[in-house]
Amino acid sequence: MKLKYFFFGVALISLTSFSNDNSEEKYIETTAQSNLVVQTSEGEKLIAKSDCIGCHKLDKKLIGPSYLDIAKKYALNDKNVAYLSGKIIKGGSGVWGSIPMSAHASLKKNEANSMAKYILSLKK
Repeated sequence: MKLKYFFFGVALISLTSFSNDNSEEKYIETTAQSNLVVQTSEGEKLIAKSDCIGCHKLDKKLIGPSYLDIAKKYALNDKNVAYLSGKIIKGGSGVWGSIPMSAHASLKKNEANSMAKYILSLKK
């Protein structure tokens, strides 16, 4: 009986070592309870990796406004995407209160654009 468990363990470890890590491909998550497929946007992934979550939440104000509040204030268009991506890169203050948003100078313009488009796409 112990030998059977040993071989089962070896087989399980062997099978898992052949799995592929497709982290470069688009994230697609399928829930076990339904056939719902949730695709994560590039902007959402960039936000999750950044320090944005220290000051912003999806639906609640922390230090800065929620992403939903930003989406309510600005329409999804090229002008607003350019404006917000500039704010993300350069930082700023005064629009949402006296606490300034820190600059994110290490972000590329296309990354900031993706983040801004994701945030503005949340408008309901």
